[in-house]
Amino acid sequence: MNIKIFSVGGTIDKVYFDRLSEYQVGSPSVRNILDGLPTAFSYEIESILRKDSLDLDEQDRDRIFDILAKEPCRRIIVTHGTDTMIETARCLLEIPDKCIVLTGAMEPASFQSSDAVFNIGFAAGAVSTLDNGVYIAMGGRVFDPLKCRKNRQLGRFEPA
Repeated sequence: MNIKIFSVGGTIDKVYFDRLSEYQVGSPSVRNILDGLPTAFSYEIESILRKDSLDLDEQDRDRIFDILAKEPCRRIIVTHGTDTMIETARCLLEIPDKCIVLTGAMEPASFQSSDAVFNIGFAAGAVSTLDNGVYIAMGGRVFDPLKCRKNRQLGRFEPA
């Protein structure tokens, strides 16, 4: 089975440079996570954007939509910042005949306490088994983007 993974940035890909929280959104961390693992699927990784999700705008979401709609692979993971992941997922709902799973992390993948590795693995399992549609996979749960929210206080996604 082949999975296409698209990165658009967000906390999962952030690289911090100093204690003042100066950061850049770096290259897709999903490559470092998956490349050393004995995965039971093949994958390709493509970076679309390197932005904090709070900086994504309508043009960015249109670009993401166009790229995913034209992608021949029907099993797609999108790594995305958690702050506006739901908005992007909702924009992708009109793409037919594909299973698209958005995931990310509450802390950069480079942090030992990050949930990135868990969420990437969970998203890979989800995209491998779910029917066509658009989903959010965070914290060991799959969510309908029309029926979930990010609870910033608790640092997790939950049903709305």
